[in-house]
Amino acid sequence: MVSFGSILTIGAMIGALTSGRLADTLGRKTTMRLAAIVGIFGWLTIYFAKGATMLYLGRVLLGYCTGVISYVVPVFISEIAPKDLRGGLATSNQLFIYSGCSAAYIIGALLSWRSLVLVGLLPCAFLLAGLLFIPESPRWLANIGKEKEFRASLQKLRGEKADISREATEIREYIESAHSLPKAGIQDLFHSKNMYAVIVGVGLMVFQQLGGINALGFYTSYIFSSAGFSGKLGTTLIGIIQIPITLFGALLMDRSGRRALLLVSSSGTFVGCFLTGLSFYFKAQGLYMELVPTLALYGILAYYAAYSIGMGPVPWVIMSEIFSIDMKAIAGSLVTLVSWIGSFAISYSFSFLMDWNSAGTFFLFSAASLVTVLFVARLVPETKGRTLEEIQESLKASA
Repeated sequence: MVSFGSILTIGAMIGALTSGRLADTLGRKTTMRLAAIVGIFGWLTIYFAKGATMLYLGRVLLGYCTGVISYVVPVFISEIAPKDLRGGLATSNQLFIYSGCSAAYIIGALLSWRSLVLVGLLPCAFLLAGLLFIPESPRWLANIGKEKEFRASLQKLRGEKADISREATEIREYIESAHSLPKAGIQDLFHSKNMYAVIVGVGLMVFQQLGGINALGFYTSYIFSSAGFSGKLGTTLIGIIQIPITLFGALLMDRSGRRALLLVSSSGTFVGCFLTGLSFYFKAQGLYMELVPTLALYGILAYYAAYSIGMGPVPWVIMSEIFSIDMKAIAGSLVTLVSWIGSFAISYSFSFLMDWNSAGTFFLFSAASLVTVLFVARLVPETKGRTLEEIQESLKASA
């Protein structure tokens, strides 16, 4: 039977499927507004629930909101940000996600679950209010032919006195060339000119999930307890390290580049999972029992630190950068869907894997991280310091 927690990922899959088309048809802002309204209905459904059916419905609605937001927010940020700040600003999305999770853990320990639901309404309300004060994506406006609004949006984003003529011309010329092509369909995902970007985007999401992040996320306290360490203290330490390390990664994103962070991150998640697997192996064999809790602690903290600096935020940053304007809806939705399918599969199967072999489970995760290093080194392009249009020219040359 699907758990209450896993129901959210089912809603997120549905949201991922519709996110790209909604964002292209309604606009980035309107899609975020729609997601926020669905999220409010989801929280209210849970708050007023009298039985399991309403709870599950509310959870699906929240999942749908999350699935849409997980696509449209990185895309919106990448389309409005200057090229030298795009990586850091896109990573800030992940930073605030971690901050929200940490706040929920702290507040949840102090309030009843119904009161916590009311707190959950606040981010949706803040998003609705904040969208009143920000401009629409200039690239989306240019794509639908709203020239006046396109220039006004770009000018507002770059500053009243900024010279936007060169950037505006570059965006317009790229979109005109995209419009000269036939309308994109699902079959175009497999066209030679798009396959490289699809392989990179989907591959990063697959390896992000195969590294075990959602298994550790849902079962952190259980893992610590199984290894003989305090679950509450362990999750507190994770919350403490995640936010500053993600902030550090955001500062490095446009300096060291995406590839370097991914390589360091996947190497770190390999070490973290290997140490955790070693702790469970020693426990099963009755060896070095005094080291088991320490190895588990250091392994999981190393994993989260490494994940937060690269494999957490960077795949979403690259997803928002590498697809052409005509393919962004279809390819972006596919990549987001793959991420949520992986999340569901790994989190749902984790308890069965742990029953099978606890040490083996973490050794599998560490092996996936090792393959990720090879994948990044061989295939993932560097996108720092380039406009979205320059990235497309580079990818065409590589195809």
